[in-house]
Amino acid sequence: MASAKIKKGDTVVVLSGKDKGKTGTVSKVNPKDGKIVVEGVNIAARHRKPTQQNPQGGIDRFEAPMPISKVAVADPKDGKPTRVRFEEKDGKKVRVAVKSGETIDG
Repeated sequence: MASAKIKKGDTVVVLSGKDKGKTGTVSKVNPKDGKIVVEGVNIAARHRKPTQQNPQGGIDRFEAPMPISKVAVADPKDGKPTRVRFEEKDGKKVRVAVKSGETIDG
C-alpha cells in the first residue's frame, strides 16, 4: 500500500469550489472513499426539527467531507499549494514539498 500524501494535521489549500483559496487543517482523512474533512472549509447546514433530545431544533452547521483531489498541501515556506514527493533522508522516508524542497513532516 502506498503512503498517503495528505495526512491528518496537515495544512492544506482548497484548489476549487466555493471555498477556493481557503486554508485549513485536515481533521479527518478517508482514503477508501477518497474524501477529506478540513476545519472551517466546506460548511454544510442541516435544518433539524425539534426532538426530545434537541427541543429547540434549528440549523446544524458542520464540515462536510470533500474530495482529496480538491486540496493540495500548503508549502511550509510560503503557504502556497504544492505537490508532494517522497525522499529518503537518513534511511527514513519523508514527505517533501516539490516547490521549495522543504520537508513536510519531521
